Amino acid sequence: MTDQIAGNVHAALQECEGDVEAAQAVLIKSAIPDVMKLFKESRVGGRYEHSEFPPTADVLRKRSQRGADEIWEGRPKWRNPHVFQAAKKGETFEVTALDMNAAYLSALKCWLPIGQLIETTDGVHNPKKAGVHLITPPDWEHADLPNPLGNRMEPGELWVTESALRLLLDCARQGLSDAPTIHRSLVSGGTEVLLEKLRRALAEVRKTALAEGDELTVNYVKSMYSKLVSTLGESTANRDMRRPDWMHIIRAKAFANLWMKANKIDKAGLQVVEISGTDELHVIGDWRQVFAEGRDLNQVKEKQTYTLGGKR
Repeated sequence: MTDQIAGNVHAALQECEGDVEAAQAVLIKSAIPDVMKLFKESRVGGRYEHSEFPPTADVLRKRSQRGADEIWEGRPKWRNPHVFQAAKKGETFEVTALDMNAAYLSALKCWLPIGQLIETTDGVHNPKKAGVHLITPPDWEHADLPNPLGNRMEPGELWVTESALRLLLDCARQGLSDAPTIHRSLVSGGTEVLLEKLRRALAEVRKTALAEGDELTVNYVKSMYSKLVSTLGESTANRDMRRPDWMHIIRAKAFANLWMKANKIDKAGLQVVEISGTDELHVIGDWRQVFAEGRDLNQVKEKQTYTLGGKR
């Protein structure tokens, strides 16, 4: 698969007579069929035969062409109220904005349902299955740490993904909150390795390209994994598969990974200032004691440093 990716880049450069910008346009245009071909090749000889077009459960159906379905992914958008209140009163903070590398690529390692989702109502999470779940989330009482469910304002029941539920259950095991109450689940037998061969191939090519300063290949890889995630649902751009459950679970895994990094900062005694999207984390303190710096998947980048607060 790594040779095939390199071959695609070489062919695009040849077609465009060495014009890097033109080659990038060609590669981005072919990113969806290219990544779906790689995914199918990665599944040859795999233990599980996944369903590509299972019936879509009602909660996963969009209410209108531009509307949304009922799944809450837990996208974070949070600011530390204590820090911002102190800043308004004139206290000064030196803040570093950190950028998580290739968030959606890392998120391809997540628990995904293999086949059609089947309803269960026993209220018990089966770790060998995956899907979406109707829950009542627990109260969150940590003012200096964002809620793992993101900036949800409405109380009561909601449908969450496998990634979000597993994060909530992990928070309960850490004593950060109670466990959520599970009312209904739509699940299938699950595995964490469905996308693993593809993820590793893309990660390997990306790492090599970064070392060689090959931004064309870096951008091509980014286009492949980001478009894969964005078109797995009800998208006319990807006619090879329709798995809105996978799309939501992968996105929610990216958000969960970001939350776990915020939690790691908090555990290290540093302050989380802000967290948003899939990849932005603002901190106070020596973050290098917690994370390695760089562009690899297990590293983080420094976007900027700034002063918060000061003279009123």
